[in-house]
Amino acid sequence: MFDEARVGAGLGASRFGPVRYVAETGSTNDDAAVLLGDPTAAGTVLVAGVQHQGRGRRGRRWEAPPGSGLLFTAVLPRPVPATALWAVPFWCALGVAAAVERETGVRLALQWPNDLLLGTRKACGLLGTSRVAGDRATVGCGIGLNVLRPADGGGVDPGAAYLSDAVAAPSREALLLAILAELDASLERLAEPTEVARAWEAAAGLPGAPYRILIDGEAKPFDAVALRLAPDGGLVVVHAGHERVVSLGDARALR
Repeated sequence: MFDEARVGAGLGASRFGPVRYVAETGSTNDDAAVLLGDPTAAGTVLVAGVQHQGRGRRGRRWEAPPGSGLLFTAVLPRPVPATALWAVPFWCALGVAAAVERETGVRLALQWPNDLLLGTRKACGLLGTSRVAGDRATVGCGIGLNVLRPADGGGVDPGAAYLSDAVAAPSREALLLAILAELDASLERLAEPTEVARAWEAAAGLPGAPYRILIDGEAKPFDAVALRLAPDGGLVVVHAGHERVVSLGDARALR
């Protein structure tokens, strides 16, 4: 069982909170979406033991057996510039990676656009939800982190990674507190999305990282060398001797 009281007691002066836990829901992002724009909901963190309709980018399903993952959506404590929305997943990835390493000693690799890997296997995915009003946006950061590998396999993708593959008995509560602390400490960085991009590039080992890219609707992927993030979060790569931009909206990286 998830210890909601322990997390609440550990928040201290954090701008994130309250933390609300439910044993199961459709999607914490869907639950958070109805709160966006309500000033009284700023900072709310919605945690679920199981999501029946959990999803990643472009509607892909996110499967996590009961008790295996840390599944939550954190509503940012204050709006961000609408022009900075593209930077939120990169900022969030930096916070999650830093928190996981600080709490467990496990270093996760960042992969464009929104994955964190343990070795070459996916351990965490990020997906935001937002509501834009004028030049400001209220945002919920959805995070699915694989923490404890199910003893019986749980029917999950055998290629998925769990923190427990690398460290004994990681705590979902301690990880949540560590992640919220990192996000709270770095919230002001969202005022400068280009700085977020440069920080993400450094953490992800760009330039020079090899990527295999699959464009939606195409049958075959192509290999490229990543250079940097584009101003809207796309990935600038070199392919067949030419520089091109791979859009956030129409491609994914293959592991």
